[in-house]
Amino acid sequence: MRGLERKRVVITGGASGIGAATVRRFVDEGSRVFVLDRNASGNDNLGASFPDLVGTLVVDVSDPVAVGRAFSDIDSAMQGVDILINNAGISIRHRFLDITAEEWRSVQEANLNGVFFVAQQAGRRMVEQGGGVILNMGSTNGIIGSPMYADYNASKAGVIELTRTMALELAPSVRVNAVCPGYIMTPMQEAEYTPEMIEQVNAKIPLDRHGKPEEVAGLFAFLASDDAAYITGQTVVIDGGEIAGGLASR
Repeated sequence: MRGLERKRVVITGGASGIGAATVRRFVDEGSRVFVLDRNASGNDNLGASFPDLVGTLVVDVSDPVAVGRAFSDIDSAMQGVDILINNAGISIRHRFLDITAEEWRSVQEANLNGVFFVAQQAGRRMVEQGGGVILNMGSTNGIIGSPMYADYNASKAGVIELTRTMALELAPSVRVNAVCPGYIMTPMQEAEYTPEMIEQVNAKIPLDRHGKPEEVAGLFAFLASDDAAYITGQTVVIDGGEIAGGLASR
């Protein structure tokens, strides 16, 4: 992609799944990559796999004080940030009536509050330096209803509206978009779905399969690149055509 070489990239939730695939993609593009993830062993594995990483930090993105400290370290290591991939998040598969207050709070704190805290730190730096790109991790679950994920769905809908507002306020110097995957085969997905459930899901996706983390990473790379210079405030879906038919496809 044009314009990614030597760019200073921060990726949250980079230790596994889509995040790890995104780390690999931006390293391959020649970017300077710094990873924030609360998984210490995952960070260590990343460092071993990608010795050219600028750095990794164990950070809970739902903690605004920890996020602020992390960006101070990023300032020291990279003297700023050009691209933020705001990927960190969690999900818990359970019925609406069974969600506890603590479960609701933990999902909102990771998926929505965390996106806000990290984006605000990066956005301030980008505005001051005169440019940048913020890509927030949404989901098709934030666009359409999906049973068993009320807390997750609400958090992702919030991310989408936060993204649109950020895009308006930070323009013209900073572009902000939300990437909204459908079913992607990640460790989190494999932990929540049996093989039979995965087959049932694939049957309703026009492309007849789950997506790959590398495909989402490719979309991140495009939206961060100079080739996407006129794209901001958008919700970009990558779902194999799953929601194209509305109710018919569900």
